Amino acid sequence: MKIFTLQAKQKLPITIDEAWAFLSNPKNLKVITPDYMGFDILSGSEKPMFAGQIIEYIVTPILGIKTKWVTEITHVVDREYFVDEQRFGPYSLWHHKHFIKEIDGGIEMEDLLHYKLPFGILGQLVHPLLVKPKLIEIFEYRKNKLHELFGTL
Repeated sequence: MKIFTLQAKQKLPITIDEAWAFLSNPKNLKVITPDYMGFDILSGSEKPMFAGQIIEYIVTPILGIKTKWVTEITHVVDREYFVDEQRFGPYSLWHHKHFIKEIDGGIEMEDLLHYKLPFGILGQLVHPLLVKPKLIEIFEYRKNKLHELFGTL
């Protein structure tokens, strides 16, 4: 069983309150997801983020194949971090930690993602060819979109 890791850091010239207000609003996930992914929240974004929150959405990650994805917000520490975990979707494991902290002139965000692919060795074979590049592309899009929205530090 191979568990993969992806880590990303980003600095933004905003306050921790501004960062938290944006990042903890589930509706903003659509804002920072590439349009071509057909991201659409079905339910769970009506309230501000809380531990135990279930968010259902449709996403079209590859080849126009629509996929239902259900995540649970499992941990929330106000203005510090939150964790989302897949409950139903394309991965065997999806555990995504989002950290924010104050730094000089703004905040630093850090994403730490642990994930496992289904289909055993076949999943591991497609990882470097398809899955990892797609995840890196999505994280780059988010980074660029956040810089567009809030500026650079």
